[in-house]
Amino acid sequence: MDDERLQRLTEEISLKFFSRPFLHRATFNPRLRTTGGRYLLASGNIEINKKYFDAHGMPELIGIIKHELCHYHLHQTGKGFRHKDKDFKRLIEKVGAPRYCTPLPGQGAAGKPEKIHLYRCSRCGALYRRKRRINTEKFVCGRCLGKLVAYRA
Repeated sequence: MDDERLQRLTEEISLKFFSRPFLHRATFNPRLRTTGGRYLLASGNIEINKKYFDAHGMPELIGIIKHELCHYHLHQTGKGFRHKDKDFKRLIEKVGAPRYCTPLPGQGAAGKPEKIHLYRCSRCGALYRRKRRINTEKFVCGRCLGKLVAYRA
């Protein structure tokens, strides 16, 4: 998928679900990290995070485009286009656009990469995966009570 196909897809979705033309540009922005897309108030353009298309496919991309088009069409017609506005909530419901996008693999709810800490038992070799660091002086292996050692894969 390139910017030209994204532009055509956005124009088609706009006509099909909103019965209004999309008159600005839709492009992929590789610098977006924690959001699926954004509508730019000043220019009227829409930027989409290509990582969401690569990870979740066409249904997720269509959902993100619908969401951004809700912002776009409401702003262009002078209605409430922010997430908290009633106009926005109604239009999201009407066109079946998602309120939030699915998190990327390896990212937590806050959009930050999940850090995994690995520990190995020095006696039996059991491997433990934890999201939080643990105090290896205080905790021991649950199988053999051996000493835990920080481990890098």
